[in-house]
Parts: sequence; structure tokens; C-alpha cells
Amino acid sequence: MSATATLSSKYQISIPKIVREEQHWEAGQEFVFIPKGSGVLMLPVPDLEQLAGLAKGAKPVGYRDRKDRF
Repeated sequence: MSATATLSSKYQISIPKIVREEQHWEAGQEFVFIPKGSGVLMLPVPDLEQLAGLAKGAKPVGYRDRKDRF
């Protein structure tokens, strides 16, 4: 799949229909933008129901923090 879009003078981009349909994105859906090098990763913000059980079994102690990394 290859689709392009143009940034408008109001700094808006319309997501091509083929992408919206393939990803099942709907109008009003919220997205997060994560800078990655010279590009940006765009991901839909999940609903709380989708996050349920995500950290099941995680230990609240002994985890590594960003400060622990080199």
C-alpha cells in the first residue's frame, strides 16, 4: 500500500481513505505523535478497556528505570 497526503496551509493532513479503512480508524479518534529520527510515528490512543490486563503479572519492584540504562 502506498498513499500520500499533502500538508495544508493550516498544517492539517487528510489521511487517505485506503489507510483509514485498512486500519479501521474513525472520525474523532485520538492519536499520539512520536518523533522518530526525521519522521513521526502516529498511533491511535487506546481505550482504557483495551489496556485492561496489559500489565498482569508485572512486579512493582525490581524494574529497570531509564536512569539504569547506559
